[in-house]
Amino acid sequence: MADPVRQDVVARAHTVVIKVGTNVLADPTGRLDADRIRALAEQLHRVRTAGRRCVLVTSGAIGAGVGKLGLGKRPTDLPQLQACAAVGQSALMQLYQESFTPHGVHTAQILLTAGDFDSRARYLNVRNTIRTLFEYHALPIINENDTVSVAEIKFGDNDHLAAMVSNLLRAPLLVLLTNVDGLYSADPRTDPAAQLVATVPYIDHAVTDMAGASKSDLGTGGMRSKLRAARVATDAGVSVVMANGSLDGILDRVFAAEPVGTLFLPHRDDIPAWKRWVGYTARPVGAVTIDDGARRAVVEFGKSLLPVGVTAVSGEFRKGDVIAVRDAAGAEVARGLTNYAATDVLRLKGHPRDAAQPYAELIHRDNLVVTAPG
Repeated sequence: MADPVRQDVVARAHTVVIKVGTNVLADPTGRLDADRIRALAEQLHRVRTAGRRCVLVTSGAIGAGVGKLGLGKRPTDLPQLQACAAVGQSALMQLYQESFTPHGVHTAQILLTAGDFDSRARYLNVRNTIRTLFEYHALPIINENDTVSVAEIKFGDNDHLAAMVSNLLRAPLLVLLTNVDGLYSADPRTDPAAQLVATVPYIDHAVTDMAGASKSDLGTGGMRSKLRAARVATDAGVSVVMANGSLDGILDRVFAAEPVGTLFLPHRDDIPAWKRWVGYTARPVGAVTIDDGARRAVVEFGKSLLPVGVTAVSGEFRKGDVIAVRDAAGAEVARGLTNYAATDVLRLKGHPRDAAQPYAELIHRDNLVVTAPG
């Protein structure tokens, strides 16, 4: 039976980002499961036929490479991982295209690194490319560019990448297909009393504490990474459904608004694309620490951040960079575009504005996004 809350979520989902993990696509040895991918393609075709624009964020390149190279398990050395990705990515895309061809769907490969999201110009280029692919009725299939990614430019996992793509497109719905049924109240492998949580209104510490330290054998993500991704998305106004991609017809059931998996409700109304990039996409270049009075002004009253409220500066940043704003305890409360370079903030911090200052604000409220829990 359909859930009324989920019916509303699905009805609003004109654009959908669907992320599928390695453990859904591959068997335990790492080889791609062709039948599973064909079944996924059939369901995605039905979602698209209903008039929705879809983006598929896929893992599996490294896992596919592990299988094709006969390694038996995922390596841990970075060059070996990148070699597996290089071997496996083409096999992954070939199987996707073969699976979508019977439905008359062209697939389009997009490989990204975190640097593509940090640069405003590259970020907009990615968005424009995806929108043009929608016009051509092609299916964008996105993966991290594992072959070239290193620690400094990695997303961490494709759950986070999917959340960032959702924000990029202002997609109302993100579906995370994993190898578990959803979020449980405790680890069901060790606690027989664990219950599946149907709906999460807000992701707070009590929710994140439900996640164990699990990590998949072939992939990089566990429940904590999925909750972090869900938090990024829901903070920006996106609904998230986490469900078991191994179940037959799971996407059909999600879009029939059946109570499957876990639904995470958005924490706020939809926010503008510009603020999504500032607050939840671009990585901060540096940070400032502010006093309690400035924190109240920014977080509680929606004011601009003035240099007088700054107590410390970290990192080397220039005018126009995205920086983090931290409270006295070191917790991030906001992000924004700075009007001053770090060297200037060090000179101006703690002092009221004088006539020589070109800007009254360190970060104007129009260029500032509060990221502190509400």
